[in-house]
Amino acid sequence: MPTSPSQDLKSLSPALHWYLTEPGRSVVDLGQLATARSVLRNAPPGDGHPVLVLPGLLASDTSTRSLRRFLRRLDYRAYGWKLGRNLGPTPAVVQGIRDRLHELANRHQAPVSLIGWSLGGVYARELARQSPVEVRDVITLGSPFRLEGPVNMPAYRVFRMFSHFHDPQAATPPPEHTRPALVMPATSVYSERDGIVPWQFCVDTPGPRRQNVAVTGSHLGYGHNPAVLWLAADRLAQPLGAWRPFDPPTALQRHFPADLSGGLTW
Repeated sequence: MPTSPSQDLKSLSPALHWYLTEPGRSVVDLGQLATARSVLRNAPPGDGHPVLVLPGLLASDTSTRSLRRFLRRLDYRAYGWKLGRNLGPTPAVVQGIRDRLHELANRHQAPVSLIGWSLGGVYARELARQSPVEVRDVITLGSPFRLEGPVNMPAYRVFRMFSHFHDPQAATPPPEHTRPALVMPATSVYSERDGIVPWQFCVDTPGPRRQNVAVTGSHLGYGHNPAVLWLAADRLAQPLGAWRPFDPPTALQRHFPADLSGGLTW
């Protein structure tokens, strides 16, 4: 069984300057999307399989619209979760995402790819463990699945504000390092400049069909970051049951800094 992280993650908090500049930097990410459109037109086309996109804390399907629109242009059947604003793992959300996954898998008679942004990625990993036959692969965007509260960061305090609505079991899952690895391909996207979630909470244990990919950008900008869009297209385009490590295109190389996660032990 994996050992506990050697680094004390509970003491981590986003750097103040990254936190304060999150809104402005997300606008910069949007501007970079406009300049990268010619590159993104060459993204690998899809095979029409279903993709379920899960929003982050306090967000709704509106936040994932750009990402889903991009995936639809590539011929994926991209869907929102249709559960309103994400206030955390309420009983309605816990049951609702299970039902949504089951509905889409049945409708298309195919396993569903999951993309989860922030808290949505934590949900995605839980769904993948609960229903592995219905999940094709998992992509998480700045998702703190290694977080073990309480921790000293604003996002966790907001999460706790709604704790009286949460399903107690879903709100306090077993620590990630004690759990079995996902059986399907999993890509964990993170940014050293994330001003909401420390990147160390967002990386997976290296292993077969698992990869951590660093991008340059803000937490609030993951859904329209050109590097993230290209990565999502590249990962989703892999044939069912196949996997290869991600290799960024030359035109977007500067948006993919060196992976920082290799130095962490779990």
